[in-house]
Amino acid sequence: MNGDLCASPDGMNVSRETFEKLSIFVNLLRKWNPKINLVSRSTLPEVWARHIKDSIQVFHLVEPKKQWVDLGSGGGFPGLVCAILASETSPETEFTLVESDQRKSAFLRTVIRETKANCSVISKRIEVVDPLGADVLSARALADLTTLLSFCDRHLKEDGVAVFPKGATWKKEIDAAQREWNFTTETANSLTDPQAVILKIKGVSRG
Repeated sequence: MNGDLCASPDGMNVSRETFEKLSIFVNLLRKWNPKINLVSRSTLPEVWARHIKDSIQVFHLVEPKKQWVDLGSGGGFPGLVCAILASETSPETEFTLVESDQRKSAFLRTVIRETKANCSVISKRIEVVDPLGADVLSARALADLTTLLSFCDRHLKEDGVAVFPKGATWKKEIDAAQREWNFTTETANSLTDPQAVILKIKGVSRG
């Protein structure tokens, strides 16, 4: 990693340049949030730990590769945070954020413009977007795993990997999804919630 390391408020080390871009993101989030509710207001004081750090750990679990697609991007987690990180470590990776809400899409485009992330926004529903052929597919707090796997079936390359942060019910979600889908999964313990994990999923096909 180039540049001096700078400790972000959550204690995770990023370069000074990346920290500055993440700070731009956080400042814009705080400015826009009262109008369009990008994240829960109660979590704003802990935005670095609750949202930024939560997204950074997703980025470090996979190799970015060429095409990263983030579904239901909302306030930009984890996709836009990952795009900012990749600007320095993997600048060739193209990020696509899918967000049907026009106001949230406007916010995402503003952050992209201000941080110069290699990122674009599709303002359509996930189900109607043409297959995107993602090497990496991510989504946070979007839907249950069974639904997410249907999105994988449409948008993830055959040899791609999906990364989904999941809360305390993740085991039940896997059990339910296995009734309809074949897939392999690895779990990584969350750094931000002792009951949560991040699922790494490959080989998705209908059961």
